[in-house]
Amino acid sequence: MENKIESYARSSVGSLVNHMRRLLFRVLSTGPIPNHIAFILDGNRRYAKKQNLGEGMGHRAGFVTLMSLMKYCYELGVKYVTVYAFSIDNFKRRPEEVQSLMDLMLEKIEGLLKEESIVNQYGVRVYFVGNLKLLNAPVRDAAEKVMKATANNNKSILLICVAYTSTDEITHAAQEAIDEKWGEIQESSKASIAQNGEISQEKHEGNRTIKVADIERHIYMGVAPDPDILVRTSGETRLSNFLLWQTSTCLLYSPKALWPEIGLRHLVWAVLNFQRVHPYLEKRRKQV
Repeated sequence: MENKIESYARSSVGSLVNHMRRLLFRVLSTGPIPNHIAFILDGNRRYAKKQNLGEGMGHRAGFVTLMSLMKYCYELGVKYVTVYAFSIDNFKRRPEEVQSLMDLMLEKIEGLLKEESIVNQYGVRVYFVGNLKLLNAPVRDAAEKVMKATANNNKSILLICVAYTSTDEITHAAQEAIDEKWGEIQESSKASIAQNGEISQEKHEGNRTIKVADIERHIYMGVAPDPDILVRTSGETRLSNFLLWQTSTCLLYSPKALWPEIGLRHLVWAVLNFQRVHPYLEKRRKQV
């Protein structure tokens, strides 16, 4: 009998909390809602140390936080969520730590395809963004499987940056743009010779210019608009080589909470701040 009462009480409290959260989101929705929020998941290891947890447990706690925040974002109407899960620089950590993180990543990636996962609940399309060739084969294969399985989802988008840095992204895009432009020059030269027997110097010079649009066409993050809000936890204000190309006109928010400690109140505060500066951000975007 006591167990039934306790279960009923727990269910009632949960329903009340969900109802209050939906009311809160309805109030927030009277103002502009960010289309894209990006997160730098900082503080997992410090959280584990602070709570006297074993190695890797901070990252597991961080994953639970990520699932909660994704749920809040999608309920609020944020279509794009980007998370900085693993930097290329993280490969410099101790081999056993890197392997532990790869194992955890593989476990959680495979979990995304389970029927009860947030991906299926909210119709999320998943992209893994970065230099995926650097991942080990099991993680890379699992990532490709998730991207293929969710390719028809279009309600919400989750971008997981793994084996990623902005410098690598920009270098990759520049190289792709150069290769593409060189191919165009060669084709143009062949066509000009075939038609006139010579290369048009003016046309040749014009084809050599690399434009911003050429770079952006090959950028890893080209599948999403630029973020409206970038959240970095643990009070740090460094971007740590993350989305340097995309964040010139977005709001930066740095709560002191470690990543596993971040919650609904931090998200609400970020959105309120975004709504406060939204006119200024829109003006800046039009000037860029």
